[in-house]
Amino acid sequence: MNKKMHLTGKQGRHLRGLGHHLSPLVMIGKDGVTDNLTAALEAVLTAHELVKVKIQDGCPYAREEAAELLAQKSKSRIAQIIGKTFLLFRENKELKEDKKIKLPSIK
Repeated sequence: MNKKMHLTGKQGRHLRGLGHHLSPLVMIGKDGVTDNLTAALEAVLTAHELVKVKIQDGCPYAREEAAELLAQKSKSRIAQIIGKTFLLFRENKELKEDKKIKLPSIK
């Protein structure tokens, strides 16, 4: 994995703070990661940059495995995994400046 795909501690904390009050917009159920789920994740990431994903009972994947799989498929970064929920972040350069999430810079 390239360096761009990893978040610094400061960036991760910033995203976790922003994601704390979000409701899960994508849910992984007993069918696992399907094309429809991947398409829904793409749409949400494009619109919001930060998305909370919830793993429901019966999901065939462990939480870390599900987070890694979706991060790879969507070319996003994992900001947090906690309980049955995780946060994914992907920058959208086409969003208006006032709608973008501004990450703390890497020094």
